[in-house]
Amino acid sequence: MSFAIRTPTAMSGPPDDGDGADTNVVIESKPRTKRPPLYKVLLLNDDYTPMEFVVHVLERFFGMSHAQAFEIMLTVHKKGVAVVGVFSHEIAETKVAQVMDFARRHQHPLQCTMEKE
Repeated sequence: MSFAIRTPTAMSGPPDDGDGADTNVVIESKPRTKRPPLYKVLLLNDDYTPMEFVVHVLERFFGMSHAQAFEIMLTVHKKGVAVVGVFSHEIAETKVAQVMDFARRHQHPLQCTMEKE
């Protein structure tokens, strides 16, 4: 069995500076990912749900202080609707479901919806 020893042949491209380091630089660009869309959670006014219940919902499900919750409740009462938070789709959907379920279990017609920001 015999082995042939081959010598390197000249390669096209920049000359090797002799230190063994690769002089070719490859820059990979990563695709920019878009931020997911955000959704506003809205509370709607009705003529039957007690104001105290709305304040409780805002404190419980949206982490508002009593003063913040009271202020938002007054906005809902006076304007008919108020944004109570802005979240990713999944979180907004969960908040709406929690509020609606809680209101139904307490026999209140409170409406909560979401819309794309």
